[in-house]
Amino acid sequence: MAAEPQPKALTRKPLLLNKVEGSQEVVNMAAIVPKEDGVISVSEDRTVRVWLKRDSGQYWPSIYHAMPSPCSCMSFNPETRRLSIGLDNGTISEFILSEDYNKMTLVKSYQAHQSRVMMVLFVLEMEWLLSTGQDKHFTWHCSESGQRLGGYRTSAGACGLQFDVETRHVFVGDHSGQVTILKLEQESCSLVTTFKGHTGGVTALCWDPIQRVLFSGSSDHSIIMWDIGGRKGTAIELQGHNDKVQSLSYAHHTRQLISCGADGGIVVWNMDVERQEAPLEAFLFVAHSNFVYVCVLQTPEWLDSDSCQKCDQPFFWNFKQMWDSKKIGLRQHHCRKCGKAVCGKCSSKRSSIPLMGFEFEVRVCDSCHESITDEERAPTATFHDSKHNIVHVHFDATRGWLLTSGTDKVIKGESHMVAETREHRSELKSLCSALFLKTHRCCNKPGSPAWIVLPVVEKWSQQAEDLLLGQR
Repeated sequence: MAAEPQPKALTRKPLLLNKVEGSQEVVNMAAIVPKEDGVISVSEDRTVRVWLKRDSGQYWPSIYHAMPSPCSCMSFNPETRRLSIGLDNGTISEFILSEDYNKMTLVKSYQAHQSRVMMVLFVLEMEWLLSTGQDKHFTWHCSESGQRLGGYRTSAGACGLQFDVETRHVFVGDHSGQVTILKLEQESCSLVTTFKGHTGGVTALCWDPIQRVLFSGSSDHSIIMWDIGGRKGTAIELQGHNDKVQSLSYAHHTRQLISCGADGGIVVWNMDVERQEAPLEAFLFVAHSNFVYVCVLQTPEWLDSDSCQKCDQPFFWNFKQMWDSKKIGLRQHHCRKCGKAVCGKCSSKRSSIPLMGFEFEVRVCDSCHESITDEERAPTATFHDSKHNIVHVHFDATRGWLLTSGTDKVIKGESHMVAETREHRSELKSLCSALFLKTHRCCNKPGSPAWIVLPVVEKWSQQAEDLLLGQR
């Protein structure tokens, strides 16, 4: 009997609009210049570049600045035009860009770390400059005086850094897979808690201050949504990448999470969906101020058994039952829906379970496969292949532009994917902004870098909707 067809993950076909040649080495970060047709990037070739669109329609560098060390990360504040750049030698350099983005002036430098700066974040409300480094330290400085205010030693080098202005909590994700929450004061910090749900290192963090939810991406290919302030005590796991998750961004107006990975995949998750509860494995943490740290991972706990919990066939280490029943031991598997230990014969089917975070088809036991409905198999995320190993993503919510930079020295600018439901499309119509995915092929010339900067459709039209729905 042929296997029944399974719903496929939704995809969007991209269109190339423009590209701009750029760096000679890996572009570690790039950001869209707000209210301008431009891009700021930092690269391993030690350059900081600002590209603006000219009257000819081409993009040319308005700023080309060489740093003393490879540029590892950056933070740009559009209100003050303050650009903070983390370097490989542990220094953070702070610049102010002119109003026309044709000049950058050095304000001050911070010797923040003993080795490569992994992440830097400028907080305008506090006038603080936060950073993490390969030296296993989190530090923060006063951007007005340049004085170091304090630091904290993490268990490993940290790539994830987010800050909540309202409560002054900082979230640090490190290579050990641990997320540390610290409470910052003007000249001191206190440990609130640490928690761990990934089997690999944390590679990216994203904080939603409205829903008070923290997203963590990992080298174990997964994303976990931690309910930090909602007092629900849940942590939902999302599986949608075939390689490590490199960067995360969140679209507040549509409640969509954008994740990018080393597999070249851009995944847009509909976080407005109520995902179903599953057999639970609890993580217990301490309670503190506005946060409740009792998180429950909503994926099944894998059960232990010496024999298949469906047909009672012994597993290969169960010598006694193998001898008594005169049967050869079988290999153990686990159903991703119920968590039971089963043999291969009793778990021959595969199914996606999007409401449990599994957008790809995973192993399920035969009885669970029969119980999964078509509604439960309906995708809650859309997928796009960017054709390059993505290092970082920047999302401009005002225009719906998405910018990715990769290890192939290519930066791709794309307009953000639309929500997948009719209700979301109605919301977008009311905003009079059709947001649809566009991208490009990598350059044919080996080693030639490129940037793509794309316009956005300002008004909703039937043509735009046809493009969005894939009818043309």
